[in-house]
Amino acid sequence: MKNFLQKESASGVLIIFAMILALILANNGVLYDFYNNLIKLDAGIIIGEFNIIKPIILWVNDGFMAVFFFLIGLELKYEFLEGELNSVKKIALPAIAGIGGVIVPALIFYILNHSNAFDLNGWAIPTVSDTAFALAILLLLGTRVPVSLKLFLLSLAIIDDVAAIVIIAIFYTAKLSVFSLFLSFCAVVALGVLNYKNNQNKYLYLACGILLWVSLLKSGVHATLAGIITSFFIPLKDEQGDSEYGMIKAIMHRLHPIVAFVILPIFAFCNAGVVFSIQSLSNLAHSVPLGIILGLFLGKQVGVFSFAYIAIKLRLANLPDGSNWLHLYGLSLLTGVGMSMSLFIDGLAYANSDVYLYANKIAILIASVMCAIAGYIVLRKASKFDI
Repeated sequence: MKNFLQKESASGVLIIFAMILALILANNGVLYDFYNNLIKLDAGIIIGEFNIIKPIILWVNDGFMAVFFFLIGLELKYEFLEGELNSVKKIALPAIAGIGGVIVPALIFYILNHSNAFDLNGWAIPTVSDTAFALAILLLLGTRVPVSLKLFLLSLAIIDDVAAIVIIAIFYTAKLSVFSLFLSFCAVVALGVLNYKNNQNKYLYLACGILLWVSLLKSGVHATLAGIITSFFIPLKDEQGDSEYGMIKAIMHRLHPIVAFVILPIFAFCNAGVVFSIQSLSNLAHSVPLGIILGLFLGKQVGVFSFAYIAIKLRLANLPDGSNWLHLYGLSLLTGVGMSMSLFIDGLAYANSDVYLYANKIAILIASVMCAIAGYIVLRKASKFDI
């Protein structure tokens, strides 16, 4: 767990540098064209009549993020079967708090944008959190924050990821291709057979996962779902029935540094190139960017803290060991750090329009920085009180 937390926190720092670099390139008159042409450069695969040609930014968002969700899926499966979420008592507090962290931000965004159907597409942007950044801030606080609070954040992040996956699958799916969906079904069946037989050949799962990704990409369903679906079929235990040396743990161990130090920083670099123009800054007063800021900064903290408070008072769950109410509130503030996941859903919500593109990204950055600073201050103070 210590090793995992260190990787996640280091990833958060690297993502910050990647975002700063993207911001510098995007706002430099000489370098802007280089940055813009780079992320929009077409690349792909051609095999006979079959081809997949996409700009690099879409390869990152559809391809790299599928690997990210694959890792999230492995963590979900392991935690639900063997880890911190393998009982109702353990899952109660993060599950209830996570639900609040989705409902309240979405409600705030809806209130501000319900009169315009197009604007309302972005309702899910403030509902997601960025674990890497939040963990980086927690680790900066060192022993001021109890370990149980860090474990609670990880559990909460898993619930948050489940919500994000469900939202993407249901609400951000384009027109469907029946034939491509049939190929997707065939790939899922193949994965099911491999799992049923406890097949330990990683390359067979890889082949089925790639087929599933390509068919979903062509079907209209968001291709990143291929990652989460494939992960659910990876065997937990090895041939001797031992989960400690099973395929899931082996893949997670190898994939963590790749996702943390390569995929997420590249994603941040490609998506954080915000142009701070007079127009984009003036658009911050529009209901969509305003809904993002209020949803992340107010909605997340109110939703997570209030739902957790109610659950604890009703004795459905307990405060994390060694923590107090101020700790819980500080952690609730940190869940408003959206960054990469909010940027990802923003790209899905307004994919065919750049009306709010830069304003939305600026709003995500502003809200995330506000939550990070406020959360750090509250958690730093929390260790001095017993509330």
